[in-house]
Amino acid sequence: MADPEIRVRDVWVRTAALSWPIAIQQTLNTLMRTVDVLVTGLFSPAAVAAVGLADLYAQIPLRIGLGLGTGAIALSSQETGRGAEAARDRAITQAFGLGFLAGLPLGVVGLTVSAPLIALLGADPAVSEAGGRYLALVFAASPMRIVGIVGARSLQGTGDTRTPMVVNGTANVFNIAATAGLGLGLGSLPELGIVGVGLATASSRTIEAVSMTVATASDRTSVSFARPRSSLVTRQLVAVSLPNFAEGMSTSLANFPFNALLLTFGTEVTAAYHIGRRIYQQFSGPLYRSASVVASIVVGQTLGQGRPDAARFAGLAITALSFLLLSIAGTGLIVGATPVARLFTSDPLTLEHAIAFTRVFGVSMFAFGLFFPLSGCLRGAGETRTPFYARFSGTVGFLLAFSYFTGITLGYGLSGVYAGIVLNYAWWVLVVGIGFLRGDWAETAASMLAERADEFR
Repeated sequence: MADPEIRVRDVWVRTAALSWPIAIQQTLNTLMRTVDVLVTGLFSPAAVAAVGLADLYAQIPLRIGLGLGTGAIALSSQETGRGAEAARDRAITQAFGLGFLAGLPLGVVGLTVSAPLIALLGADPAVSEAGGRYLALVFAASPMRIVGIVGARSLQGTGDTRTPMVVNGTANVFNIAATAGLGLGLGSLPELGIVGVGLATASSRTIEAVSMTVATASDRTSVSFARPRSSLVTRQLVAVSLPNFAEGMSTSLANFPFNALLLTFGTEVTAAYHIGRRIYQQFSGPLYRSASVVASIVVGQTLGQGRPDAARFAGLAITALSFLLLSIAGTGLIVGATPVARLFTSDPLTLEHAIAFTRVFGVSMFAFGLFFPLSGCLRGAGETRTPFYARFSGTVGFLLAFSYFTGITLGYGLSGVYAGIVLNYAWWVLVVGIGFLRGDWAETAASMLAERADEFR
């Protein structure tokens, strides 16, 4: 067996080769959302709050896409490692179809009850009306949003991280330009305000989904669409996807009461939270998201080759690299919070709170450096329950209950909220760390592979 240092170096080299396209893709993806906040920040704090509240609902198609994408990347990476191209293509095809169908009801909801959904969060009429117009456009593109995510994760599972980068990057560049152009009325374009921001998002998601579908069907990629022949693949996709969807939705749904809690401190505090959230996602999101995806790819493919011990070693090596990079990023957020927050708002009260939230998220980056690669390892094996348990229990116990109890009941105000945010992420690490070190995730992957091998024999 090779020296451990050599093995770690090999894993890190492979991680770098797979992750840089994902990091670029995620940088452009988060930049798109950052530009949305920057443009709406030029309107008013109320406009920032409107987009932030609408994005809480817009996370539903995102979570569906990420859930099905988790199933797609688990199956495609495992079958790639096993060399079973036919089974891989059938799994990818079914993931595409399920994703498009799942998005259709959301489009109907968005076009009918968008403004009332924003009002449910306690927003005033002006914020509800503006957020409703934005949400209607974003929800209308839900089928395309989900297909784009599933397609990217399917290709990434095979080791192709460059095609998703090109497709998603092109769509996001279009979105950024259209957001500025339509939102502010640049050049000969009409000034549509928050509607222009939503229209840019919906259009770019459509471009992404169509391009991803064409790329998958073409000779540009090693995969192709295949007629589904087995309900087993569907069952495994759903079995892997549902806990991941529930994991994401536990966080997204918790944001509703959490934002309602923030609104009790004022619109400026709510706007500041979304600014701080956007800052950390822009500067560190590409790192922790690429670490999670690469961990799924490497672990899934290694398990497909029948090497569970090597998969566990690779997962730990990727986690060590992720923690190092996220620790540096978190320190940068803590130190540079003030100048970065000034880019998003000139309102003094909003700026003060945005700086504080940015530093809180900077401290949380140390936990992110551990949680995301470890959870990515488990997802690559098809074990998505442990990350769900971690997020659900932490979100309910700390982000909501602890923040409310200390912030409102005990009267510590925003200090209690800040503590609740940090403790939430620390709890995620504890639970998922135990699951990785003591769980039977390698056996889960072996069982899934054996079932599919028997099905297609």
